[in-house]
Amino acid sequence: MPTIVFVRPDGSRHVLDVSEGSSVMKAAVAHGIDGIVAECGGSAMCATCHVYTDPADADRLPPLTDEEDEMLDCTVSPRVDGSRLSCQLPVSGGLDGLVVKLPPEQR
Repeated sequence: MPTIVFVRPDGSRHVLDVSEGSSVMKAAVAHGIDGIVAECGGSAMCATCHVYTDPADADRLPPLTDEEDEMLDCTVSPRVDGSRLSCQLPVSGGLDGLVVKLPPEQR
């Protein structure tokens, strides 16, 4: 089971074992990770599951779709290189050890 590491703005870390086929967003919501609001339930329609990934991990992540790219322009916290919507990150063995940082604000 892949491990995903969530880092809160205060630096605290939460390491979760996540079933393959789930999404990073669904795992965060299921485990009560504060900072992932997920108002649209994973439809890439609200940008409240915005996270920061390490740009060095870009080749491990699925390509950014036009829809996700557009929604990332609507985030409350600044969009940076490595910004992604966690609902668009399906968990697979290739993401084992992925670190996602939660932005300071989602709404």
